Amino acid sequence: MQQTIRYGSEEIHYQVTFLTRKTSKIVIHIHPDGRVQVDAPEDADLQQIKQAVLKRARWLSLNLFRIREARSEVLPRQYISGESHFYLGKRYPLKIVALANNHPPTVKLLRGQLHVATADRSSEKVRQLLKDWYASHARQVFHRRLNALVPSVLWLNGESLTIKLLTMKKQWGSCSPQGHILLNPHLIKAPTECIDYVIIHELCHLKEHNHSPEFYRLLSLQMPGWKQIKIKLDGMAELLLNY
Repeated sequence: MQQTIRYGSEEIHYQVTFLTRKTSKIVIHIHPDGRVQVDAPEDADLQQIKQAVLKRARWLSLNLFRIREARSEVLPRQYISGESHFYLGKRYPLKIVALANNHPPTVKLLRGQLHVATADRSSEKVRQLLKDWYASHARQVFHRRLNALVPSVLWLNGESLTIKLLTMKKQWGSCSPQGHILLNPHLIKAPTECIDYVIIHELCHLKEHNHSPEFYRLLSLQMPGWKQIKIKLDGMAELLLNY
């Protein structure tokens, strides 16, 4: 539910999500893309929520200004040391290490950094090495999460499923009526809960092939907190797909 407050000459828009789990607190989040999410108890009224947001209006205004400033300076990736890259929801600084020509290149997480060791340190080469590394880890992690989630999905009856990777500009995943699940390899940059959400979303499409009320009933049954996770993933999309 979209709502708006005014702080001086500024309008601050926020999305209200009513939580079904027991909670008495109204919690305000600012996502990386500048969207404001307010999680509220299911019995809270909009005026009560608005007052809570108004109390944090100065804090919201300052942080939204910082986000706008930062996003105005977003540049295409250069694939140089010091540049940050995401993996499973965390940022890792990139460190490019020179290798002799007779040594094969490697990519690994090492001491809190994403190490790329290569003789060819051009941006094109580093980009390709990272792309391959992400794809390799995506296959492993996606299949591991799929195997962990499938047993709780009643309509699958223990059916064996596989995941294929497909880079998509606007989607995190898709599913055909034949049961072919495609996931965007860039999803490996998101937190595990977001990966689980996308997989469950596609598994629900095996039962309901459109976004009908029954589809959302199934999705809520399998993942009661999916709305908050979707908002989180949507908020990170611009950063995760910046490559």
